[in-house]
Amino acid sequence: MTMQLKEAPNSMKSLKGRDFLTLGDYKQEEINYLLELAEQLKVKRKAGQEEATLKGKTLGMIFEKASTRTRVSFEAGIYQLGGNGIFLSTKDLQIGRGEPIADTAKVLSGYLDGIMIRTFSQETVQELAANASIPVINGLTDLYHPCQVLADLLTIKEQKGVLEGVNITYIGDGNNMTNSLMIGAGLMGMNLTVCAPDGYLPMKEEIDKAKQLAAISGGKIVVEANPNEAVQDTDIVYTDVWASMGQEKEQQQRIEAFHHYQVTTELLSLAKPDVSFMHCLPAHRGEEVDAAVIDGKQSVVFQQAENRLHAQKALMSSIMK
Repeated sequence: MTMQLKEAPNSMKSLKGRDFLTLGDYKQEEINYLLELAEQLKVKRKAGQEEATLKGKTLGMIFEKASTRTRVSFEAGIYQLGGNGIFLSTKDLQIGRGEPIADTAKVLSGYLDGIMIRTFSQETVQELAANASIPVINGLTDLYHPCQVLADLLTIKEQKGVLEGVNITYIGDGNNMTNSLMIGAGLMGMNLTVCAPDGYLPMKEEIDKAKQLAAISGGKIVVEANPNEAVQDTDIVYTDVWASMGQEKEQQQRIEAFHHYQVTTELLSLAKPDVSFMHCLPAHRGEEVDAAVIDGKQSVVFQQAENRLHAQKALMSSIMK
């Protein structure tokens, strides 16, 4: 029996044509709808019942940063929805030779039905969206990684059954992942503890944004310097690389700063017995996480990686349809 996709309620019809620049631009009910749709699309994918909801649509994928999961999940996702994806390197586009972002946005709007961009500056994404007449998706910037956290929320929901009230501990650099994870947790009524050494916490502005969202949703955002304290009574332990793209020159300095922030089996044992370990990948085994943890039975990193596909298909289906 073929399962029909759930029709979007009238309140969700407003997603059509929307940009996806940060999770904070969306309401809790809108994120919940995207997660429900992602669950349905995942079931249909496993059952071989794909629906060509984006037949004839084309997604342009602009990459200024290298990528594995973002490129493959978006390219496979648009294809599975009946559409087509075009890989666009900034080295090949005129934007790489000085063409204004605004001009590029207007030109691509005449050819495409949506743009996904993975770049350095959040301002680049915002300028692209401001000048495009088609939806723009933030595939990653130095400030935010909203598509990853949309997939993370789907993974947590699958693991724990709910989002509201779930306790998450993020241990590591206060980077784009931390910023988006704080917004996601604050938006969805989750309790997030961010644990990092002095000098590597997220910007106060980003912490304050997340706390404002949490005050509305009933969630909680806290900062804790001690990893052993941070993981107490937590459902999820999450980490990321200590040096992100563009920070390679700081690698040794960061190894020294984060030496006591490695996720080990001993640290994980201080959390709840059914704790799940998450990592957005790629991972450096022996640095931010022990191999025994990321390759162990409590790790859900590959479920998390696969969910990039399903969450992004739900997003594209909603804003490009």
